[in-house]
Amino acid sequence: MSSANPESPYTRMGGEPAVRALVDRFYELMDTLPEAWEIRKLHPEDLAGSREKLFKFLSGWLGGPPLYIQEYGHPMLRRRHLPFPIDAQARDQWMLCMNQALDERVEDEALREGVRHAFWQLADHMRNR
Repeated sequence: MSSANPESPYTRMGGEPAVRALVDRFYELMDTLPEAWEIRKLHPEDLAGSREKLFKFLSGWLGGPPLYIQEYGHPMLRRRHLPFPIDAQARDQWMLCMNQALDERVEDEALREGVRHAFWQLADHMRNR
């Protein structure tokens, strides 16, 4: 049973199945778009662990169950990403994949644009080069 706020993006998107679908599409795009090659190279060959961690992080970040925190503790995103060279190009490639996934998986335009804006801020904050 979810304790998610009915007004949260998590709930408005459709809960766990919708967040999983978004994450799955995001990684499918990252794995196949030539324009995302540089960001793809920063990930392990097998994306299963990355998919699961992003799903768990987004669940809590979008207002649903705090799965990532329950398993790994505070995300400390910037610190966890410091070993990876993240510049404007990497940010833009990440956003390319997420934008397309959002366009394909989130029907509510206002919700989609709000989440897109929040993702942009988060992705920009991850830059370390």
